[in-house]
Amino acid sequence: MTTEPIAFIAPDWPAPTRVRALITTRAGGVSGGPYAALNLGDHVGDEPAAVARNRACLAAYLPAAPLWLRQVHGTAVADALRDRPGCEADASFTHTPGRVLAVLTADCLPVLLAEETGAAVAIAHAGWRGLATGVIERTVAALGTEPANLLAYLGPAIGPHAFEVGNDVRDAFVRTDAQAAAAFQPTPSGKWLADLYALARLRLAKIGTSHVYGGDFCTFGDASRFYSYRRDGVTGRMASLIWLEP
Repeated sequence: MTTEPIAFIAPDWPAPTRVRALITTRAGGVSGGPYAALNLGDHVGDEPAAVARNRACLAAYLPAAPLWLRQVHGTAVADALRDRPGCEADASFTHTPGRVLAVLTADCLPVLLAEETGAAVAIAHAGWRGLATGVIERTVAALGTEPANLLAYLGPAIGPHAFEVGNDVRDAFVRTDAQAAAAFQPTPSGKWLADLYALARLRLAKIGTSHVYGGDFCTFGDASRFYSYRRDGVTGRMASLIWLEP
């Protein structure tokens, strides 16, 4: 059992002081093997007792238990005031202080959103399927805030030099937006390197959100800090969390 403290990433963005956000890394938990150490995913084959301990350790830093979602790479958005933990959704929002929003990732892109005055926050789990089918747009619509009044932070995801995809993934974006082609670079094998960060920025820009921060990580290339499904297959999950202080 480790006594290593939890190591968080604090988003570097000009959010209002009442907006709080944290992103976990691998450091600080009790899981072993491929899940070492702060695995927060309860659906990846880790010992349930270890996941419970890890979530309990995380809870010490939060004002309330997070709204854990059952993520399915879709576009459903949960309301933290109405929906219960375990609901099927890939995003959530709240206008209520003390409600902690969370998504789990291990290569997919966590997108954190905050209204510029601190009136509301939201979070989305954006893998390529969710991005292509509009999870960001659905989340912003559910939040009910003018997109131009939002700040966005792009958390740790697989980087543009590591995310190799086929024509099906590229086509899912380019057939509805020709500009998305710039986010795909060809490889000698006939596949493509996809830039999730660029695709998310493009989606945000299309709806009028121009204040976008983050996007400087690569989960695949930093095994000491991050879980990566593409790199390891069997692995844990990090959590990205956001909430409003009173």
